[in-house]
Amino acid sequence: MRFADASAVAKVGESTWRGEVQPDWDIFGVSNGGYLMAIAARAMSEAAGGRLPVSLTSHFTKPVSAGPVEVAVEPVKVGRSFSTMRAQLASEADSLSLLGSFADPERPEHDVTYTGASPPQMPPPEECVRARPAVDGPLPPPLVAQFDQRIHPEDANALKGQPSGVARTRGWFRLLDDEPFDPFTLLLVADAFPPAIFNLDLPMGWTPTLEMTTQVRARPTTEWLRCQFTTRFVTGGLLEEDGEIWDDAGRLVALSRQLALVSR
Repeated sequence: MRFADASAVAKVGESTWRGEVQPDWDIFGVSNGGYLMAIAARAMSEAAGGRLPVSLTSHFTKPVSAGPVEVAVEPVKVGRSFSTMRAQLASEADSLSLLGSFADPERPEHDVTYTGASPPQMPPPEECVRARPAVDGPLPPPLVAQFDQRIHPEDANALKGQPSGVARTRGWFRLLDDEPFDPFTLLLVADAFPPAIFNLDLPMGWTPTLEMTTQVRARPTTEWLRCQFTTRFVTGGLLEEDGEIWDDAGRLVALSRQLALVSR
C-alpha cells in the first residue's frame, strides 16, 4: 500500500478526523511512531487550511496497533504565515499528544543559508544492505517491507549481533513504486531506521519512544534520501537519537531528535 493511502485521513466532525492504522507498519507489534505522527499531521494540516508541517513534537502515551484511530485537532494560534496546532490521536484511548507548527506551502525561500555539516558519505544504494523483514526472528521488523531501505554495510551487521562499536546508523531511503516524497513522508523516515544504539554492545530490543520532534526544512526532490542517526548519551535508562535526512542533491530536508527508553 502506498504511504499516502496508508496515512490518509477523512474529516468526520468539526474538529475530528479518522484514519486507519494499517497492519505491518509496526515494530514488535506496535505501530511505528513516525507513521502515526504522519497520520496525525495530515489531519493537523487540513485543520490549518493546507499549511504543511515545519516542526512536529509528539509525546507517546499508549502503544497503537492496527485499526481505526481518531485525531482531534485544536488551533492554538493562526498567523499570517504559520499556524500552531495541537492534536490528540486516539485508538481505544489517547495515544499521542502532538503540537506542531505549520506553514504556507508557497512561502518564499530565505536568502540566508548556513550548513555546518555535510551529507553522510555512503556507498551507492546498490552496494548497501537492503533491509527485509526477518523470517526467523524479530529484526528487521515488518515495517521495512513498506519502503526501500538500504543500510550502510558497516552499520548493517548490528542486526546480526555484530555491532560496529559506534552508535550510528546510516542508510538510504525511498518509497516503493516511484511514490514521490511529501513533507509527511519525512516524519516516517525520521523513525524508520534501526536505533543507533544497536551498534553498541547493549541489549538489543524494543526502544520505546517517549517524545519525538521532527523538523521539516525542505521538500525532497530526488529519488533517494541519505539518512544518518546517532546517539551520544545513554544514561539513567534513557537515550537520545539525533537524525539528519538529506536528499541526494545535498540539501538538508529534515532533522529529528527523540527520547527513548533503553531496552532491558
